[in-house]
Amino acid sequence: MPGDAPATDRPAPVGVDPTRASIARVYDAFLGGKDNYAIDRETLARVASVAPEAKDLAVENRNFLIRACRFLASQTDITQFLDCGSGLPTAENTHHVVQRANPDIRVVYVDNDPVVLAHGRALLEENENTHFVAADIFEPQAILQNETVRKYIDFTKPVALLQMGTLHHFNGPRERPAAIMREYIEALPSGSYVGISHFSDPEDELSALARKMEDVFLHSPMGSGTFRTKGEIEELFGDLEMIEPGVKLCAEWWPDGPQIKELNSAQRTISGGIGRKR
Repeated sequence: MPGDAPATDRPAPVGVDPTRASIARVYDAFLGGKDNYAIDRETLARVASVAPEAKDLAVENRNFLIRACRFLASQTDITQFLDCGSGLPTAENTHHVVQRANPDIRVVYVDNDPVVLAHGRALLEENENTHFVAADIFEPQAILQNETVRKYIDFTKPVALLQMGTLHHFNGPRERPAAIMREYIEALPSGSYVGISHFSDPEDELSALARKMEDVFLHSPMGSGTFRTKGEIEELFGDLEMIEPGVKLCAEWWPDGPQIKELNSAQRTISGGIGRKR
């Protein structure tokens, strides 16, 4: 039957349904990982049918996360990170990057995807300064009042809040993600930072492709993937003071070296930025 996991897929952990697409597993498939099933790869195949370089949406998101975390860990005095929507562990997770700069930085990951809960927690919680919370990142008050979050995140001191590749997966009113972020930002003390990456409509000749990818994502087994304009993504930061260069394509946000190759369509349809609370 369509959507059934093929025999070559590993057995699903308890609580994981291999016939229903998972955001974490789809993202894993985009990154070329092995913790995904046929139903997840179907989403990748559908998006790739309209944007052959679609995998670069995930690659650039991951690269932006790494550079953003490196910046926050080395150029600010932040010692606590709240990473919303951790996803499945990869080679360079938030705690790997920031604790390389400062081993005393605390990281709390939040996710409620069954596959992450099944075997991601053990891989993410690999030292005393790294912790995992099973909760819905789109319910900010529940996150902010969570016992484990409050135990390891001191909200009287600056916090780095990360929403990397998460908000475009909110299923509901288009304006709700900005309201969600307002709740988070209001709870953060002065001196905190917020990092966001998001599928983007470049409002140029690629706008039609961005909307086509959005339609494919929304009607895929995963059922989510909204593309916002630069202005709409800026709204997610509220009145935060944006770190230069503001909201930019992820590939252009302080890249590690000169950009020699021309960016492809996928690289030009995911953007990110970091804001600071005054």
